[in-house]
Amino acid sequence: MTTAKDLFIIAMDPRPERSVGQGDLSLALAGAELIDLLGAGAVTVDDDRVVPGEPSTPDDRLLGEAAAALSREEPYELVEDWLWRRGRELSAAYRTALEGAGELRRKRSGLLPFGPEHVEPADTPATRRAVERWEENEPVLAALASAVGIDSGRSDDESGLGDEAVTTVVAVVHDAVMELEAVRQRRTIENTAFANIWRGP
Repeated sequence: MTTAKDLFIIAMDPRPERSVGQGDLSLALAGAELIDLLGAGAVTVDDDRVVPGEPSTPDDRLLGEAAAALSREEPYELVEDWLWRRGRELSAAYRTALEGAGELRRKRSGLLPFGPEHVEPADTPATRRAVERWEENEPVLAALASAVGIDSGRSDDESGLGDEAVTTVVAVVHDAVMELEAVRQRRTIENTAFANIWRGP
């Protein structure tokens, strides 16, 4: 399992206090992919830019797609631009992949057979490893989860990440999620104002 898949599984926890927006999660998943590519030596981060290494094909299909999507033209892509570009609809792609692999299961809420349907992690070895990583407060997973509003009980101090490039990616993920929230709030204000105009005095 990759960091992105572990993050997705943690985000699927059915507890309401862990409800995560799909846009926020997509940005964090793109960051998780980048961190795994850093760990594999497929990229480096130089002056907030994603510098690709030698072309590689990771064993994981989605991580392989991420590696193939790297921009190989100088001056290379900013980490922030990578998150927005790669993150587009990424949570849906992970949901499809994990459902197909049997790591997620569909379940209906409530007692009625026609209640609303949702997905939750299945009891598999991969899911248990993700939960163990979470319960051990693994710094990277905890920091990415914090970016999308899932509290691990850790402080927001990112010094425990131990790698400057990883710290940069996590910081940019936090900034991108905050930017997305600002866009949402601005749209809400604009929509409310528009509705008030039509409603009249």
